[in-house]
Amino acid sequence: MSWDIAKHLEVIKRGSVELISEPELVEKLKEGRPLRVKAGFDPTAPDLHLGHTVLIQKLKQFQDLGHHVLFLIGDFTARIGDPTGRNEMRPPLSEEEIQKNIQTYQSQVFKILDPKKTEVVFNASWLGSLSSIDMIRLASKQTVARMLERDDFEKRYKSGVPISIHEFLYPLLQGYDSVALKADIEIGGRDQKFNLLMGRELQKDERQKPQVILTMPLLLGTDGVQKMSKSYGNSIAIMDEPNDMFGKVMSIPDTTMWEYYDLLSDIEISEIKIMKQKMEKGELHPRDLKAGLAQEITCRFHNSEKAQSARLNFDHVFKNHGIPENIESVTLKKESEMILVSDLLFQLNMVSSKAEAKRMIQQNAVTINEERNADIGWKITQNGSSVIKVGKRKYKKVEFA
Repeated sequence: MSWDIAKHLEVIKRGSVELISEPELVEKLKEGRPLRVKAGFDPTAPDLHLGHTVLIQKLKQFQDLGHHVLFLIGDFTARIGDPTGRNEMRPPLSEEEIQKNIQTYQSQVFKILDPKKTEVVFNASWLGSLSSIDMIRLASKQTVARMLERDDFEKRYKSGVPISIHEFLYPLLQGYDSVALKADIEIGGRDQKFNLLMGRELQKDERQKPQVILTMPLLLGTDGVQKMSKSYGNSIAIMDEPNDMFGKVMSIPDTTMWEYYDLLSDIEISEIKIMKQKMEKGELHPRDLKAGLAQEITCRFHNSEKAQSARLNFDHVFKNHGIPENIESVTLKKESEMILVSDLLFQLNMVSSKAEAKRMIQQNAVTINEERNADIGWKITQNGSSVIKVGKRKYKKVEFA
């Protein structure tokens, strides 16, 4: 088999941070065989968000090029917890939590990857069989000084935050995964570079050709400032409803939109450059470009009909200032004549706390039947029905009975 190496390099390097190393990758491609491309995901949370899909989208590109994708689920390493980017030790997960998360991961990733071309592997199948002697031998491959070169370990050590011995094992075990799988390429976030390099070192020890490393950016969240994370409240979940997903993509800053196009879209880079040039010349409006992106992403995780419906709904609500169709209706028992709006928002789960409810009211971010009030003591009559809006996208209809 003969690969178009120039085309491969263009696709593989798209959106990437670092490739270690391009000459090694070229040599592997010249062998004319499908390369074994690995990416690992620890099932530490039940849902994936668009930040996770940066790696999955890159795996899809490797699939389209004809290579063999290894989707690694770290059911063993999840018991340790990846210390990357952590300023404290991760709490251990139970076996029940791990298995539950695995099920949701598998159902979500195949919204992007072709299941017929994907080999799903679990690292407990080889790491779980390592003896205590094997673990000691593995631990002997690196020094404490080398481990403390990791930025997160170094910061914790200097600030006196405890580092448990088992955390040092994590990069060694991730590296051993590459040995067990005979990986040709491993992809990961840019913050994973230390762990990815460990795979190269262990492969050399085992007289395997070292894997090529491809690091990818950490996708910015909807705030355009911090990396996407559920804990930061700036994430877009794969399982979000179409209207929510579309609306969240539309909320990202215009400057962040191009990163999303590079990392998440199937549109060719050449086309994206033309779009950007037309926007800069005023021939295309950023809102329309972002709507195209939001529709593509929503279509990927739902379908074209739902994506189109979400776009029409967004236009109805935000362009025409209308009320979205099919908003959730909730019936509450009338317990008094009046109710504090802050209490009502909390009862309806439209805010996480009463303090947040008061803050949203003070910021004029709450409307009831299109009326606003910045007074935290705002009350409404518990009678009939009302349409409540919190922020830009949260709507509910409440009826008092």
